[in-house]
Amino acid sequence: MDHVDRCVVLVDAGYLLGAAASLLAGEPARSRITVDHATLIQGLRELAEDDTQQPLLRIYWFDGAPDRVPQPEHRRLRVMPRVTVRLGALTRSDGRWAQKGVDAAMHAELTELARNRACSDIVLVTGDGDLLPGLMSAKEHGVAVHLWAVQAADGDYNQSEDLVAEADERRVLDRAWITKAVRAKDLSGICAPAPAPRPEIAAILSAPLPESALAASAERAAQAAVRNGSPAGTAADDQEEADRAPAGGKGVPTPKDLAGLRGPGTQPAQHPTSATLRWSSDKGWVERPGGPLGEPAETASLPTLAQLTSAEQRWADREEDITTVGGDPFEVGQVFARRWMERLPEQSHVPKLSTMYPRIPHRIDGELLRYAARFGLLAHKDDQIDEHDRYAIRAGFWREIDVRAAAEHAPAGE
Repeated sequence: MDHVDRCVVLVDAGYLLGAAASLLAGEPARSRITVDHATLIQGLRELAEDDTQQPLLRIYWFDGAPDRVPQPEHRRLRVMPRVTVRLGALTRSDGRWAQKGVDAAMHAELTELARNRACSDIVLVTGDGDLLPGLMSAKEHGVAVHLWAVQAADGDYNQSEDLVAEADERRVLDRAWITKAVRAKDLSGICAPAPAPRPEIAAILSAPLPESALAASAERAAQAAVRNGSPAGTAADDQEEADRAPAGGKGVPTPKDLAGLRGPGTQPAQHPTSATLRWSSDKGWVERPGGPLGEPAETASLPTLAQLTSAEQRWADREEDITTVGGDPFEVGQVFARRWMERLPEQSHVPKLSTMYPRIPHRIDGELLRYAARFGLLAHKDDQIDEHDRYAIRAGFWREIDVRAAAEHAPAGE
């Protein structure tokens, strides 16, 4: 039986996206890039058909996932035409994520396609030498094997030389091709988002902290010194702490500090501040209903997105998450805020929320982070919340709130 005249593409996603991250962002962490999967798949299909001069049968996307549970990008990919997703395990060892079973799955698919004469040409997008036996087996069954590489960041090979030597045809996916679907994230300034000027926050930051907050700050500094193995309270330590403190003679205020400063006695200083505001999930700060350090009753009663969402809307939201939301942290925050504002029965809730800036009320904030976790965010580094993601998610939330609130209050015709 002759081979069917069509081509198949086998993609090692860990190699493709890791190499793209190295090329565009300088390190192989996939969290450093944003991928337009629809554009990427279309580009792979067009290039494969052009290179092989055969119509595409299917693109197989091999990737790892914790407990082999499909992540949002996998759910988006597997509903695309002519795309099949195969998942291996993603495990953590020595502080690093590693794929298990992906190479074996690619090898099995490669040899099975060739043995069954399902295609005349196979495109391999990988750099792993473990696939050499499968590649050689495919050749022995009369299949032409095309090996594609991602342009290496250092100008050298990022593929096994044995794979390169055995392939029938080779191609390098250069920077121009990669950037049609992949871009590096801009992480600069993400930890100090400023959706809109907030003079009331500047006044709070520049006001003197209450004595209780200063005492707590001193206690924290003493505890840090003990943990670092140095005695606390020396003149040198005091001077070093003073040198590190921003204008105003204090460190970055926590939400607890900010809550203690709200009230009629607050006097703003005359100088500006550039301190970074911390957020409501900071360790050690617990929401309490009412009271000077708790959440005001009017914001504690704000409805959550779940309370505002019908079953039909929930289905539509999930469909949108799968097909159109890219999973960028800032975008995720914007999408959540947009849905929340559109479904509010009373727009008077928005000014109430704005009085809490930069804190997001506890229940809404927890719901926002749980939503973000669906996109694989918040757990990149050592199983701790990723700081860049965390601040970007909330920055996107506040930016959307500010933009929509401004649009609603703009005079007609503007």
